[in-house]
Amino acid sequence: MGTILITSATLVSAGHPLHLTSVDVLVKNGKIEKIGKSVKAEGKVQEINGKGSFLSVGFFDLNVNFGEPGYETKEDIQTGTAAAASGGFTGVAVHPNTNPPIHSRSEVSLIVNTAKGNLVDVFPVGAVSKKREGNELAELFDMKINGAVAFSDGNRSVQQAGLMGRALLYAKGFQGLIMTFPQDESIAAGNKMNEGEVSTYLGMKGIPNLAESIMVSRDLFLAEYNESPIHFSTISTEESVDLIKKAKAKGIQVTCDVAAHNLVFTDEDVKSFDSHYKVSPPLRTKRDVKALIKGLKDGVIDAVVSQHTPHEIEFKEVEFQIAKDGIIASQTVLPLLIKAGFNPESIVEKLAENPRKVLNLPVPQLVEGEDANLVLFSMDKKWTLDNNSNKSKSTNSPLFGKELTGQVLATINNNQVIIN
Repeated sequence: MGTILITSATLVSAGHPLHLTSVDVLVKNGKIEKIGKSVKAEGKVQEINGKGSFLSVGFFDLNVNFGEPGYETKEDIQTGTAAAASGGFTGVAVHPNTNPPIHSRSEVSLIVNTAKGNLVDVFPVGAVSKKREGNELAELFDMKINGAVAFSDGNRSVQQAGLMGRALLYAKGFQGLIMTFPQDESIAAGNKMNEGEVSTYLGMKGIPNLAESIMVSRDLFLAEYNESPIHFSTISTEESVDLIKKAKAKGIQVTCDVAAHNLVFTDEDVKSFDSHYKVSPPLRTKRDVKALIKGLKDGVIDAVVSQHTPHEIEFKEVEFQIAKDGIIASQTVLPLLIKAGFNPESIVEKLAENPRKVLNLPVPQLVEGEDANLVLFSMDKKWTLDNNSNKSKSTNSPLFGKELTGQVLATINNNQVIIN
């Protein structure tokens, strides 16, 4: 990487003595050599002008989907991490929606070894159940000692309460974390969008908020009973925010996250029948979006995720009803958070600091002598997600071809740098 000097950037790091002040940062051989008001560098230096931009520790994504193994035509680890790095992420938790699923030490080791030497640190999330079928516990501890940072059945919810209870109790014994996607399939019934006025208008069967909140309620009871920590991934409803708020006040060990697109888009966007707005959980109402944003600002919701889910064109350029759920999102989280009204401090808290705390991973420090794990981002620079800027193999995003406000300028980690 050589030597890099970032100049005149506003540092965002709560508790840091230089928080919200303009600083220069000298990075040499992958480490922060000097940080201060005016830093001089000798020899050959790559200078990055950070004036008007913000500098923080690299972002961390708690929910990404790469295709490897089995679905490499959607995304492999190299292209997935390229998209993540372009979006400012220096760490990602990759979910087990693969073929075979990440449900044993073999798949965990594959992910860990394939991702070695990458700018982006890749952390596998092992499946809770074998084959993600929800019938039998996977070898959780075996995956943990081989590199899994948490356990989830990905985009499938564990329907059996007994299995979920056993998973919580077992993982608790070795400080493992169960991450759950809350959706009662008997209520969701395979439907395709949010249940409400818009679904009625469109004549499309909907998924009610109840399908999510009833599972949140169930799993909170199970976590409380087993005195185990639990993390809810991609909540989307006002009711879920309220349930988790009350559980936190009660002392239950619960954390949660929300996908960035659920903070901006609503079921009104589905009126176009554009399948790029088809996601799981579905886009909800304006009232839900308002509650989610308030939940983030109040600290009920701990983190924001991309829920990056790439698909080949033949799975999205079809009728809404038969299209696959999901969008590519690693590069567009920052613009969506800006559009949702979040300031740089909140963005860093929800994208860089809290996600690592959820997984009990160390938060990188912006001090001299530490490894440089950094992101430089602009809140007002405009850019377009298109074939030139897109790093993913896939193009399934409602934002493709549109001008966005807010861009990651540079990402530094593991003695590597990418500049957008």
